[in-house]
Amino acid sequence: MNALFVINAAFNTGQTVASRGVFDLACENPDFAQFIQKSLNRHVKGDWGDVDEEDKQTNDQALKQGMRLLSAYNDDCFPQNGLATIWIITEADRSATTILFPNEY
Repeated sequence: MNALFVINAAFNTGQTVASRGVFDLACENPDFAQFIQKSLNRHVKGDWGDVDEEDKQTNDQALKQGMRLLSAYNDDCFPQNGLATIWIITEADRSATTILFPNEY
């Protein structure tokens, strides 16, 4: 898997890491790796993805108050992982951002 990068981030992501499951699938599947990159770019721009309105508002407040951020992104192209929902979590202190499958939380 190539290094991930972000452009015009609205906040510091710290070190970006992926869970073993996400990393392994990204190494095997270039389309999935591209989905991760697009999702990360959405996350750092404040597009929280496929979360409900309440969670979007919580993230908007968390961004202002320096709390933890959680985004969710779905892509049906990867059936081996259900809907291939990935979560992207940026820690409150902005020291790290983790990309993982919900069942790895």
